[in-house]
Amino acid sequence: MTKQLDIGVLGADGRMGGAIIRALETEPRAQLTAAITAKTSPHIGKDAAEVAGLRSCGICLSADVQAALDSCDVLIDFSHPSAAIDAALAMHNKRCHTFVTGTTGYTDTEEKALLAVRDSITLLKSGNFSLGVNMLEALVELATDKLRTGWDIEVLEMHHKHKVDAPSGTALMLGEAAAKGRGVSLKDNQVLSREGRGGARIEGQIGFAALRGGGVIGAHEVRIASELEMITLSHDAFDRSVFASGAVAAALWAAQQPAGLYDMKDVLGL
Repeated sequence: MTKQLDIGVLGADGRMGGAIIRALETEPRAQLTAAITAKTSPHIGKDAAEVAGLRSCGICLSADVQAALDSCDVLIDFSHPSAAIDAALAMHNKRCHTFVTGTTGYTDTEEKALLAVRDSITLLKSGNFSLGVNMLEALVELATDKLRTGWDIEVLEMHHKHKVDAPSGTALMLGEAAAKGRGVSLKDNQVLSREGRGGARIEGQIGFAALRGGGVIGAHEVRIASELEMITLSHDAFDRSVFASGAVAAALWAAQQPAGLYDMKDVLGL
């Protein structure tokens, strides 16, 4: 029998952390061996599986990243940028040198700090681990490549009221796909808000709108509109398990790859 992959979870007592622990419960090829949370978490010392709503597994929540990196093959991260960067940098001379991260909300400086480790570890970074969302990304790139002059692009997203970053990482991922389809830079063409009387919409802009409310897990739309018609490409997530199972699948794939930077499209062969 092939040895199970040992997986650590960073942000293990968060919403996505708990979903990943539940996904690992039904994945015969992998097992939880480390559960990391913030030093200030009220769950420190508690059984990680129990916090996730499962039977006890004997793995307790800890803030000791160094010890965790010596007890797992892959670290799956859904935390926040500073914790993700610190964990990736700490992989030097550790057993774990594969980092699968779904954390979003990086500043440009933080993004550069994380990507700086891609030559020394296997870094798989994605704004969304859903198969459907990654297919949506491919469709957005295709549509925006074919529909250019006279077609405007708007990206809309809605998430639960506890989400702190906006636009979401998935919305930005879709914006990047639209920009790639057009052969332009997203940073140079994005419009993140339109308060006040800013004037008419400029040709080539890629607009964003972010909504927050209730317990919405994730809803994304890309609208491509002309004067006469509009195409809407959309995706709705009904359960966090879709992201968790995707992250576990990504971890199983990434564990077999050499050092470098990857994303979910590599995993899916898109």
